Amino acid sequence: MAQELISKRIAVIGGGPAGCICAKFLLDEGFSITIFDKGELLKTLLPTGGGKCNLAFAEYDFKELAKNYPRGEKFLYSVFSRFGTSDTVEFFKSIGVETYVREDNRIFPTSNSSADVRDKFLRVLKGVKYIREKVTNILPPATASPVLSPPLVGMSEGVNSYKIFTDKGEYLFDNVVVATGGKSYEILKNLDINIIPPTKSLVGLITKDDYSGLSGVSLKNVKCAKFSGDILFTHKGISGPLVYTLSSIDARKEFPYQLEFEFIDQKLNPQEFLDKNSHKEIKNLLGQFVPKSFAEFYLKSLGLNSETMCHKIDGKTRDLIFNNLKNYKITVTGKIPDSEVVTCGGVDLKEINPKTLASKKYSGLYFCGEVLDIDGFCGGFNLQNCWATGYVVSQSIIEKFI
Repeated sequence: MAQELISKRIAVIGGGPAGCICAKFLLDEGFSITIFDKGELLKTLLPTGGGKCNLAFAEYDFKELAKNYPRGEKFLYSVFSRFGTSDTVEFFKSIGVETYVREDNRIFPTSNSSADVRDKFLRVLKGVKYIREKVTNILPPATASPVLSPPLVGMSEGVNSYKIFTDKGEYLFDNVVVATGGKSYEILKNLDINIIPPTKSLVGLITKDDYSGLSGVSLKNVKCAKFSGDILFTHKGISGPLVYTLSSIDARKEFPYQLEFEFIDQKLNPQEFLDKNSHKEIKNLLGQFVPKSFAEFYLKSLGLNSETMCHKIDGKTRDLIFNNLKNYKITVTGKIPDSEVVTCGGVDLKEINPKTLASKKYSGLYFCGEVLDIDGFCGGFNLQNCWATGYVVSQSIIEKFI
């Protein structure tokens, strides 16, 4: 019995969404949970969804849901089949967070407050032991010493324990959940775990052309390849929902590369609009499709007078103006520093059992959340990954003790 109790002490490294939902489900089954984090629990939840907390996306078919992950799609089939969107909504309802679905299918709490979600989540984590220390290293069982000086947590006589080093102490646990997010891979340096080098995803892009004069101007419902959404011009280039999606898909593409946007419908008949608005200035006509400030910038870039009347636009100039708007090319030269929402890369999925999220090499070692080489588009997909993988890890540990 003593051995069983000791073994049921679980270390969760990382107090973000994935680690905390894993801890919650384990607490419900009587496990003793210790969370290690150098910061405050669930602090990373606060800025999500612009502070409103975009919890998930209203796609209930797990295979369709998984299509929104440039890295990890097939791996997530098993995960989402066990914990999908409806399970996320039900979980938050169980802790007092009611939700609603926006017109764009993004799911938010009715309070529209990340702080409210965090507060209610923390209430159900009161049984967790929280050690506010920075984990610096993990040693696998074969190298963990059976005798250590205090402080010790979860020591289980022998060599079957992981040794966790922090900036203030050393700890032993038989079962360890790594949920450190997309940046803290250094703690895995002494484990034979392959890490896909992380890089920024869902990030603003630096452009060859200078759009600083348009900073803050946005274009709505723009198309690029098979995707559509809004783009925003910035001092350094372009940003916005569509750009985040494209940057995610091209996360590992070498610079420079070119993106081709459809600012006006390909089927639009330019001459028909010119004829109907013959006494308008060309900048005002284009203002029907794009912001006038962009129209002026664009016409100037073509060497044209933005005040030219539409009836004076000849066929060659017409085609120059409209064909370029139908296929507007922007050359991307880099990623805007410190603008990423998430990163791609992380623990190689080949290292992980997709049904249990346990390490294939180390018994008692589990991974969940963005520490894995999984990342999704904007819209609640990255939080859904955290909720679902955190749940699966908890169930894998629970099943281990049944």
